[in-house]
Amino acid sequence: MFVQTEITPNPNSLKFLPGKTVSNSGSFEITKKDETNNELIRNLLSVNGVEGIFLSKDFISINKYDDTSWEEIKHIVISLINDFYSSGKECVIENSLVDESKKDLLEIEKKIIKILDQKIRPAVAKDGGDIKFKDFKDGIVEVQLQGSCSGCPSSTMTLKQGVQNLLCHYIPEVKEVRAV
Repeated sequence: MFVQTEITPNPNSLKFLPGKTVSNSGSFEITKKDETNNELIRNLLSVNGVEGIFLSKDFISINKYDDTSWEEIKHIVISLINDFYSSGKECVIENSLVDESKKDLLEIEKKIIKILDQKIRPAVAKDGGDIKFKDFKDGIVEVQLQGSCSGCPSSTMTLKQGVQNLLCHYIPEVKEVRAV
């Protein structure tokens, strides 16, 4: 098995592509070992310098601290991912890690989520991250940036010039987009 890496716009985040399914249950961001019992995630979070992990359908993004270099941790992360899949496991996450209760959504919220899912999430995923709808109130859409997008120097520009412009174009009721 050969784990490939891709750089992201965030210098403190690197995208790892194992060439296998990572998550069968959507995307997840985890920053604390005690948030999960998953062996690979706990091992990755134990690596000195790793700040957080984002898991998507076919990649893992690792966020590191500023004072850690990729040369210090990249080979360890690749080794842990290789060992995990070499042991015969098919994917990192079979079932949801968290219970996300679906609240009743307003029609406008459904439209916002549809645009996020169809037009924005694919582009954000290419950069090793994700964007999740949190709330809509008084013309303001609140979203959560995850993976490579959280803490990325260019995320504010992406949010305002990309996400906000697109949502305002398709949904006139949207006046602003904020990250929470």
